[in-house]
Amino acid sequence: MKAAIRLCEAWESTHDRPIYTLSATCPDCGGPAVNSAPAPYNPEDPYGEYRRALKRRDAD
Repeated sequence: MKAAIRLCEAWESTHDRPIYTLSATCPDCGGPAVNSAPAPYNPEDPYGEYRRALKRRDAD
């Protein structure tokens, strides 16, 4: 599921601050806006096994 809030893709090079919007384009520069939320899961996560083991240990 994607977040409804989007961020101007070129804000670092074009704007002096992040520009958030609900539309697919930036209201200031007209550039594309991308999903502002980070990916919830990475299958190549090198520390996932350790995090899950700690979570299981803490639950016991």
